[in-house]
Amino acid sequence: MKLRSSMVIAACAAALAAAPAWAQFKPTKPVEFIVHTGPGGGADVLARFMAQVIEKENLAPVRFQVNNKSGGGGLTAMAYVAEKKGDTHAIAVFTGNWLTNPLTRAEAKYTIKDMSPVVRLVLEPALIAVKADAPFKTLKDFIDEAKAKPKTLKQSGGSITSRDNVVRQLLMKATGSDWAYVSFPGGGERIAALLGGHVNMMVVEPQEAGEHIKAGNMRVIAQVSDKRLAGFPSVPTIQEAGFNIPNVEQVRGIVMPTGVAPDVIAYYEDLFQRLAKTATWRKYLDDQQFQDGFMKSAELTKFFDVYTDQMRGILKEAGAKVVR
Repeated sequence: MKLRSSMVIAACAAALAAAPAWAQFKPTKPVEFIVHTGPGGGADVLARFMAQVIEKENLAPVRFQVNNKSGGGGLTAMAYVAEKKGDTHAIAVFTGNWLTNPLTRAEAKYTIKDMSPVVRLVLEPALIAVKADAPFKTLKDFIDEAKAKPKTLKQSGGSITSRDNVVRQLLMKATGSDWAYVSFPGGGERIAALLGGHVNMMVVEPQEAGEHIKAGNMRVIAQVSDKRLAGFPSVPTIQEAGFNIPNVEQVRGIVMPTGVAPDVIAYYEDLFQRLAKTATWRKYLDDQQFQDGFMKSAELTKFFDVYTDQMRGILKEAGAKVVR
């Protein structure tokens, strides 16, 4: 009898040792899915889609509920996440802003180092778009007008360290042109400003502008990408249009508060790895012109350092004051 009990105990121990780490943790209540934009922003759209896929594919035992924490160019959401230390039921979509904003904002209390990396998901190209009835057929048309009439044209965008504004700063520095920048907290508001004629141009992710482009409300005049996207084969990249500036890469992925056990991070890492393998997700990447940028937690930590160094250099080149 003792021998049999010992064998059972040994078998259970072996099974536990062989089980994946994430099996030791599972969420027991709805997971708070934090985004730094308002409704309609890129992070908001992505988070809501992933929450739907997780539910549709039955990838988790609980629901994921999006919580918009806009404000401060992402700093509000970053502080909210960082101060939830130890919370195993809170995750957030990070973007490149979460790495670049603290570089130029002395008031930033937290950086991406104050959070636990989970996964990187996508690399996003962007489009430079104008209203469909705008006089600008090409990016050169817009630049020429901005040079001829300094500070009269306007661009809608996010925070001052967002890709939107970094691209603007680089273009202005390279061409000697000058136009205004109007910051909005959400992607929906930025698009509305363009379509309403309140601004003249915007840098926008394909997923945010897709329906407006299909409906003929927007005209794409250039692409912020290493190569032309399949959906816009006739539209040149910024470099092809004759403007030799660095390509500003946008990234999106998942982080969570610090102070959680390794098996908690492993659970969410596995969850999003399974999500990234679904046919629904693969189709979404193709439809939105995204690049698969999946990267696990350990690699993501190193990526944060490399990306931050790269963006520090680009921000300096663009003329921004870097404080970190």
